[in-house]
Amino acid sequence: MVTWRAALLLGIAALTLPLFPSPWWAAAALGLAVLVASIVDFALAAPLRDLALSRRGDSSVRLGQTATVRLRVHNGGRRTLHGEIRDAWVPSAGAVTPSGRVIVPPGTTVTLEATLTPTRRGDRPALRVTVRSHGPLGLAFRQRSGRPATPPWRVRVLPRFASRQLLPEKTARLRVLDGTIVTRGRGQGTEFDALREYVIGDDVRSIDWRASARRSDVMVRTWRPERDRRVVCVLDTGRTSAVRIGDEPRLDAAMDAALLLATLAARAGDQVDLLAVDTAVRASVSGAGRQVLLARLVNALAPLQPALVETDFELVVGEVLRRERKRALIVLFTALEPGALGEGLLPVLPRLVARHKVVVAATHDPVLRDLTTRKPQTAADVYAAAAGHRALAERDRVASALRRGGVEVVDAPATEFAGAVADAYLTLKALARL
Repeated sequence: MVTWRAALLLGIAALTLPLFPSPWWAAAALGLAVLVASIVDFALAAPLRDLALSRRGDSSVRLGQTATVRLRVHNGGRRTLHGEIRDAWVPSAGAVTPSGRVIVPPGTTVTLEATLTPTRRGDRPALRVTVRSHGPLGLAFRQRSGRPATPPWRVRVLPRFASRQLLPEKTARLRVLDGTIVTRGRGQGTEFDALREYVIGDDVRSIDWRASARRSDVMVRTWRPERDRRVVCVLDTGRTSAVRIGDEPRLDAAMDAALLLATLAARAGDQVDLLAVDTAVRASVSGAGRQVLLARLVNALAPLQPALVETDFELVVGEVLRRERKRALIVLFTALEPGALGEGLLPVLPRLVARHKVVVAATHDPVLRDLTTRKPQTAADVYAAAAGHRALAERDRVASALRRGGVEVVDAPATEFAGAVADAYLTLKALARL
């Protein structure tokens, strides 16, 4: 292929045509000369078959953070490569790649570094590497692009775990809870820990009279929070999860809360499972240990996207009952919508509540509260406030119906959602109701 330089050279030569006796013959001669020069330049360009491309760098990154992927270009031929290399990624990868000409002498390697700041979760693949080798005159070039020249690479964009900053606070509360139950807890379902001497302030109902008689001292039983319980996070990936709550979809807010809950439960000694379901099971993590829990969860959640279908709650309940034979805490992350829950979840809910403790966790846009609290200035503001009141009233009706069915409901704005779910878990654990 020829470059703009060949056309420029031909244009400059055309300015001299009036100097020749026969302009037509001169034009043909000049065109032939430029063509021959371009063919020679093309022949002298470094062949692309001798190039070897490979990649190194980050294979995963959290949403909002930056990854670096390096493209290595090795020239195995005998000619120096004077060329251009374009490394193309999908637009949502947010790739910034170096531009300009590169020079790769024979037997050497050049590294080009691409910086990626993705704007969406999931797998962000490299599309195509285009290599252009110029001749020494710059009149023609060789070019290769597509699969033969592109080393495969993808960067998995993990969910944003913004609620991680709440983890120290919730963990500290968990330690306080642990200490409180060890010294005074006697609630139903707590586990016996050890015997110790009675101190002023202990509950007299914790006195072990047989042990006291054996040791000739007043001994009390100590208790600890229940451990090795099962916590199942169920994500609704149906159409309601695609609604944007603030700056992100509802599904992303649910993921953030689920990650905080799972990490906290693992630190408390509980077993954590995860399901993502709409009309089929989209992701499943079972029996993850504390050391690999977070890594397995974020990798399972990363490629999930909302499906524009109605969630099959019959399938959700069936999957939970099939997988969890023993009593467990089921946290269902969904939306408090009368249509979705009234027709789908409420009819099958008694089967789930009969065997497990169920918590329905839903988030709403803080704009709803703003619409109902700010002072209206115009007629449009009055209608907006009425719509906000109606939306919140419908959510309250659904929440009341769920509570009458024996379900705990967590309904909080997106900015407080993850912390509210963690608080609900800690409260149930303190009351020994897991």
